[in-house]
Amino acid sequence: MEEINWNDFEKIEIRAGRIVRVELFPEARKPAYKIWADFGELGIKQSSAQITDYYKVDDLIGKMIVGVINLPPKQIGNFKSEFLTTGFYREDGMVILAVPDGEVPLGAKLD
Repeated sequence: MEEINWNDFEKIEIRAGRIVRVELFPEARKPAYKIWADFGELGIKQSSAQITDYYKVDDLIGKMIVGVINLPPKQIGNFKSEFLTTGFYREDGMVILAVPDGEVPLGAKLD
């Protein structure tokens, strides 16, 4: 694992958001959803997430998430991903979302 310094970490904008819209992403190479999340004053941003094994569309609407919002946009097929949805891989390959343990303001920064 490569070590980073504290200044590098402080550059990362890790923010709380709430999923407001989810669509299937059939054009993706691996099963994925298109996700739109509200980050408060930072606006609604979109991302692609390979979380279809564990989550259903209806389970995701309204869910709080943690996203990295200051990476450059990434074109995934015909969709532009504007933030990185964070999660953890389990041993079986499923991804479990990283989420706040309670309600926090939309756009709150992880410090």
